[in-house]
Amino acid sequence: MSRPQRHNDGEVTDTQQHPVSSRGSKVPSEKVALLVLSALLAATVVVICQLSLALVRTNERFQTLRDDFDAVKRNTEKKVEVKPCIPQPQPTCPGSGSCWKCKDGWEQHGEKCYFFSTKKSTWNESRDECRQHGGGDLVKIDSTEEQTFLDMRLRDIMVKDEDKFWIGLTDSKEEDTWLWADGSPLKSSLVFWKGNEPDNWDGESDDGEDCVRMGEKTGAVKHKSWFDKYCEIPHKYICEKQENEVHLKYFS
Repeated sequence: MSRPQRHNDGEVTDTQQHPVSSRGSKVPSEKVALLVLSALLAATVVVICQLSLALVRTNERFQTLRDDFDAVKRNTEKKVEVKPCIPQPQPTCPGSGSCWKCKDGWEQHGEKCYFFSTKKSTWNESRDECRQHGGGDLVKIDSTEEQTFLDMRLRDIMVKDEDKFWIGLTDSKEEDTWLWADGSPLKSSLVFWKGNEPDNWDGESDDGEDCVRMGEKTGAVKHKSWFDKYCEIPHKYICEKQENEVHLKYFS
């Protein structure tokens, strides 16, 4: 009968000498996974922050562009609404469909056309030149509104205060009987004499001052800017005539 085999004293088997431990290899793997996840989370947070910052900047730029657009729009609307201080020669078209237009070189106001000369002539020569220039005559002022328009217009045209314009008013036929160029009398409700005018000053001629010029470069109180003057002194002048009527078709 065989005996069981014994190991020598002091010898240890491989199993006893190197015990296997599965716990020691598992802990490092969990740490690595945790570090990777933390890095990914940090990277995600950084990306989100960068995207948020970019979005904020984009919104700020968009708002700036929108504000600029609104400012340009408001400015454009204001420019469209602004009317020129100086009346411009624009056609007047009432609801009837009729329209009036002035010839080149003439300015329109209401249903009349006006010519403001740059040449200086005597009062009678001015009348002739008005007729030759388009069939008109020296201006006849029929209303306070027309006087206001002419007075304001001359402020812009006149170079200096003495740079006045002849109008179609005279008392050459009878002293102190003022008539317009068409022969109609001056209405007492429509007089715009400056200060003590008319004074019929005879310092330039024994005939005195029988013709009327107008204009105040610096502005006249209540548009009172008429002055009598010796008719043979050359001045610029204002011609007046009715507009040429044409008919326009309106489309809705």
